[in-house]
Amino acid sequence: MEINNSVVRRAVASDAAAVAEVWLRSFAAALPGVHRAHTDDEARSWFREVVVPGQETWVATVDGLVVGMMVLDGEDLDQLYLDPAWQGQGIGGHLVHLAKKRRPAGLALWTFQVNAPARRFYERHGFIAAESTDGHRNEEREPDIRYVWSPGEQEL
Repeated sequence: MEINNSVVRRAVASDAAAVAEVWLRSFAAALPGVHRAHTDDEARSWFREVVVPGQETWVATVDGLVVGMMVLDGEDLDQLYLDPAWQGQGIGGHLVHLAKKRRPAGLALWTFQVNAPARRFYERHGFIAAESTDGHRNEEREPDIRYVWSPGEQEL
């Protein structure tokens, strides 16, 4: 797909439904074997009532359509999801670049160990694996891995 008129901007209340749908489609495509702790409707409500109005939420749009989303929570890159149809187009890289600009002292994030494409993506963008768990601390009870990025670390 050719990217025309792409924009990365802060999410507003009217983006909440589209943000939730991107998250739902991306999670289903990337993690089909991971048990989700919440229903689709609970996820939609969470994005509408908690995430978009109360957290630093960013959207990537193409021709006005939300195709990606990112949430920064303190020094954590808490959520980064792209619509599966738009992966591999450089949009995720733009969001990570923005996160690094907004958190120049460093970032951390968690991803599931089974999500090899996400792990490769973060490693390409200079994140280093710092901790692995058996999943006992996440709602899905899925083994995960914590990545950290510090300024000055090499990016490929």
